[in-house]
Amino acid sequence: MNNFKLIIVLSVFVGIFSSCNQQQNDNNKSRTIDYVNVFMGTDGPGNTYPGATTPFGMVQLSPDNGLPGWDRIAGYFYPDSTIAGFSHTHLTGTGAGDLYDILVMPYNSRFTESLVDNTYRPYSKFDHSDENASPGYYSVLLKSSGIKAELTATDRVGVHRYTFPKDEDSRIAIDLGFAMNWDAVTDSYIRVVDKQTIEGYRFSKGWARDQKVYFVVKLSKPAVRVSLSQGDKNVQSASTQGIASKIVLHYQFSEKDEVELKVALSSVSINGAKKNLKAEASGKNFNQILTATQNKWEKELSKVKVSGTNHQKRIFYSNYYHLLLAPTIYSDVDGKYKGVGGQITQSSGDIHYDTFSLWDTFRTAHPLFTIIESERVNDFVLSMLDHYKQSGRLPVWSLAGEETNMMIGYHAVPVIVDAYFKGFKGFDPNLAYEACKASAMVDERQIDEYKKKGYIAFNKGHENWSVSKTLEYAYDDWCIAQFAKALNKEADYVYFSKRAENWRNVYDTRSTFMRAKTIDGDFVKPFIAKEYTNDFCESNAWQYVWFVPQNINGLVDAIGGKEPFVCKLDSMFSFYPTKDDKLPIFSTGMIGQYAHGNEPSHHVAYLYNYVGEPWKTQALTRRIIESQYFDKPDGYCGNEDCGQMSAWLMMSAMGIYPVNPADGNYAITSPWMSHFEITLPKGKKLVIDAPEVSDSNIYIQSVMWNGVLLTKPFISHNKIMDGGVLHFEMGPEPNKEWK
Repeated sequence: MNNFKLIIVLSVFVGIFSSCNQQQNDNNKSRTIDYVNVFMGTDGPGNTYPGATTPFGMVQLSPDNGLPGWDRIAGYFYPDSTIAGFSHTHLTGTGAGDLYDILVMPYNSRFTESLVDNTYRPYSKFDHSDENASPGYYSVLLKSSGIKAELTATDRVGVHRYTFPKDEDSRIAIDLGFAMNWDAVTDSYIRVVDKQTIEGYRFSKGWARDQKVYFVVKLSKPAVRVSLSQGDKNVQSASTQGIASKIVLHYQFSEKDEVELKVALSSVSINGAKKNLKAEASGKNFNQILTATQNKWEKELSKVKVSGTNHQKRIFYSNYYHLLLAPTIYSDVDGKYKGVGGQITQSSGDIHYDTFSLWDTFRTAHPLFTIIESERVNDFVLSMLDHYKQSGRLPVWSLAGEETNMMIGYHAVPVIVDAYFKGFKGFDPNLAYEACKASAMVDERQIDEYKKKGYIAFNKGHENWSVSKTLEYAYDDWCIAQFAKALNKEADYVYFSKRAENWRNVYDTRSTFMRAKTIDGDFVKPFIAKEYTNDFCESNAWQYVWFVPQNINGLVDAIGGKEPFVCKLDSMFSFYPTKDDKLPIFSTGMIGQYAHGNEPSHHVAYLYNYVGEPWKTQALTRRIIESQYFDKPDGYCGNEDCGQMSAWLMMSAMGIYPVNPADGNYAITSPWMSHFEITLPKGKKLVIDAPEVSDSNIYIQSVMWNGVLLTKPFISHNKIMDGGVLHFEMGPEPNKEWK
């Protein structure tokens, strides 16, 4: 018996020791940013960049491989081994090859190589073993020269530090003619102001037709001499203007030495760039700016604290990081920015934002922002309303102060309506309603046909997307109807409520799919639901039949009731493509016909909650998380799309999801980790607790909100924003009574 007691005492001691040891190991990795893998998505279809930026920063200072192509849309592709320089603007996770403004490249006498595909610009080889990156920081050894490159950034200033080996022919090139993919320079200008100051601009066109970036460069060390060129011609003056302006700064280093560059950007003017430089980086060196930027990232990412395995934390925080890369700051420190059509205007809010990938982000990213980035939501809405005041319509997909009209819908509407109903007061609701209605009444993007017929007719045009447009316009119309009702606009409420039911005009009761119709109202034949045609936006009929988030009960009834609806849902996740099926580039992350790599499928796994079988949602969301997200460069199954793929992961991991992004309710699923603590406004906290969750305990047994049992698998936004505890009891088998 005494020996038994001794064993117990020793066991307790060992347990305490192990616990302390574990805590010490955790303390070694105490910063949230240490769990972020910024390379996630730089391989495969993710199209992310690994460079330095701040949360929602104007500057995205990142390496460019120097080669064009779909895989290098973000400038960098992990399998490559070349770097042509470091440019200051990049898109995150999109399919659009724009930006790459103001390429900077250090080199020396060792350089002998150039890229044919990059108009013979010099490049360096590099190895991933010599590469290091974290939120706000990127570094790499340029093997071809022996130069170490380090990058960091403030919101509006890119900061470089280059450490040179001994070489009396060391150089830093600033190349405004560098362009890739869709990007094309229309004009550029460089002027040497003094020995340590350079200024200029780069104008370009591409996806956004009128992109303007003004800049000022401050050097920590003056060059021995400078040389300017315009294309292949040397310029014997202190400035040059044209489509291929370039300056080379020459240095003579007899020993290891460092040069720092601060490159401030503005869409307004060179003077605007000067103001941004003075406000954000004046008198600060690289290390000071890096520390401040890392602290900014730590503060943002610490708004959600999680408990789980290191693997789970890396997945969660890497996605959290990518969520916060867009929209991007577009106004200068004084609030000015280049508006639609080139006019210089003043932001209506504290900050004007751009890079609104709304076809993607209205679904999950913007609803998530209302929880964890609530201080920015008013400015997001004001930025959209400023776009409306300048152009007569809300943004569809805005970039560089311009409308690209990419993708479909008028999905600024659900973002604004969601913000209004969630109680955000920083914008004029009457102006917001006016903008929403005006965007739905324009005679463009086939909205004129939609208004007249209640659907968009099939034609053979590229990206006609008739069925998808009809469905997505109908959803946005529902949002406008709810807004109209709240503002006592009864006639508009009736009108847009009727338009919200236009999904019925493309629903075929015989096939139980949404189908394209001719101008005469006949369904187009032949019809094969799994085929990818011009009738559907980057999807097929299987993936779009579920897009009626404004009236799921109506869709259930149309399909024949709960039992046929569930049967069809089951088929969605079990009817796999065959090896002979031709799958387009965006059809990735396939589970049956479900394609997690593209946005139209993102809400579908949650539809079981609406028909009494939520345990299937619980199993599927766990399956999607663990099969489609990885802590590695090839970690996304599709384009990350400015935060949408990441937002899906975060909300699904927390166990709540906005199936209808504007109705203020969340469908509930099994949390992926055991504990979440979310900082809310006004000092409140939301705790999501699932202590028994594990690889086997994936099914919800019961859920309590502040000690009260929930009888349905839904919870409202208003409840969780009051703060409290959402507690999950988990088990290995479904509780089919909780539904």
